[in-house]
Amino acid sequence: MLKLALACCKVYISESRNKAALESIEKAAKLFPQAPIVNKFEDAAYNRVGYTLVTDLSLKPSSDSRPLESAVLAMVKAAFEAIDFGQHSGSHPRLGVVDHICFHPLAHASVDQAAGIAQSLAAVVGSSLQVPTFLYGAAHEQGRTLDSIRRELGYFKPNFGNQWSGGPKAEFVPTKPDEGPAEATRAKGVVVIGATRWVDNYNVPVLSTDIAAVRRIAKRVSGRGGGLDSVQTMALAHGDDVIEVACNLLEPSKVGGERVQQEVERLAEEEGIAVGKGYYTDFSQDKIIDTYLKLTSR
Repeated sequence: MLKLALACCKVYISESRNKAALESIEKAAKLFPQAPIVNKFEDAAYNRVGYTLVTDLSLKPSSDSRPLESAVLAMVKAAFEAIDFGQHSGSHPRLGVVDHICFHPLAHASVDQAAGIAQSLAAVVGSSLQVPTFLYGAAHEQGRTLDSIRRELGYFKPNFGNQWSGGPKAEFVPTKPDEGPAEATRAKGVVVIGATRWVDNYNVPVLSTDIAAVRRIAKRVSGRGGGLDSVQTMALAHGDDVIEVACNLLEPSKVGGERVQQEVERLAEEEGIAVGKGYYTDFSQDKIIDTYLKLTSR
């Protein structure tokens, strides 16, 4: 393996049903071929799309010396132009049109390098685009966690049955953003940007409509609920007869999807509920690197 210093960025946008909007976002990213989109994950029930971009930090400077930051910024601008957060509805929680941006080091890159890109992007999004922007992980001077920001902003509380619908009710956000104004517009919401070591996302479908039961399962699986260390969970409606235990695996080398799958199945059996096979929402680190190398013919 070459000694690559790669930075990976995952961009989560609150839209998957408006194909024209997604096309405009992807077109904006293609202007920066040194930071290609290596994967796209759409979920119609959640009305959410996740893009994964990668760049090599050791590349010689081109006309654009920070292609990953520039590509993501272009996507953010295109998303704000094409999507009205006030009209959005889905069963996945979200805080804005561009709900979450996270940077991760790959190969021989450092988390500090990823954090530098996150901080630079946040400054532009906050000041130039005038959107309240929150930092977390290595990008935040106190290392604030993503879930703590989300709890402060009411991320985990659906406002329309099991759905999240419309933009923020109040103009002023309840906690001071790191960048940008303290007021959020209904059309854009807020943005959360961070940098951490690699995180896997693994979702397990539970074949039930009993949200209370699946929430009990999700809580018992999570580290917060006394379950698996470094695992964060949510119970989210996913279609008419499925509720997913959606998991963030903060240390996937220690606790991976297979272990989570076993624990959800064990707890669901206690509730008398069947469980389907879980899935990752993105490629593995190795596959992301391989895909990037193929796309850039390296």
